[in-house]
Amino acid sequence: MVTGYMITLAVPLGAHRLWAHRSYKAKLPLRICFLIGQTMSGQYSLWFWVRDHRLHHKYSDTDADPHNSRRGFFFSHVGWLLVTKHPEVIAKGRQIDLSDLEADPWIMFQKRYYLILHIIFSILILVGIPYYFWNETVWNSFMTCYMGRYATSLNITWCVNSFAHIYGTRPYDKNMKPVENKYVSMVTLGEGWHNYHHAFPWDCNAAELGRDYNLSGKVLAFLERIGQAYDLKKATKDMAMNRVLNHGDGSHPVYSTR
Repeated sequence: MVTGYMITLAVPLGAHRLWAHRSYKAKLPLRICFLIGQTMSGQYSLWFWVRDHRLHHKYSDTDADPHNSRRGFFFSHVGWLLVTKHPEVIAKGRQIDLSDLEADPWIMFQKRYYLILHIIFSILILVGIPYYFWNETVWNSFMTCYMGRYATSLNITWCVNSFAHIYGTRPYDKNMKPVENKYVSMVTLGEGWHNYHHAFPWDCNAAELGRDYNLSGKVLAFLERIGQAYDLKKATKDMAMNRVLNHGDGSHPVYSTR
């Protein structure tokens, strides 16, 4: 459970909001913790994760989007990982600027030794702890602490690509596919306010201030208070209201009723 929460926070706060969108800055100890968590997630190296996510935002729900939701629920959830990439994904992916990541030696170290690091942190350590300290069998440790956790954390992340692009409301921009889905936010600790996120991708909270089911936003606020996170970018109330009134579908609980 502890490692599950660590990964569930490391991916949205680290890979997503810190590195993919540069919505805030972080001190080295926090960056290393997030890198370890992202490594444990098993979602390829951070370099590949950020490349695909920046591509997703630049060409959202088109043929150049790695998990284009217009190709159906199954494809956007997991199917995109089971088939050959669309030629547009490959072509446009080569044009994504990743120079900021390539200038970071820690990120490039993780990219080079990703498989080894994943085996060490996700299998040897996590499976070894219950086996060594609690006399658990290797099989039970592996199936619970690696396979079970891995399958669960992957599907939680994939819910953002599928459910949060299909089922929900569009209070900030009715012309885009991403939606607000509180159930996705519950399981992802705050990543389900996806219509807002695509409207303001640089907002470090990935949700309008005060939204429920955004534990990751509260954790980020705590990290700011202790000095590990700084220069947080946030959309203002007026910016959100203007977007709602000019582009929303009328479902916003506050602004749309004015």
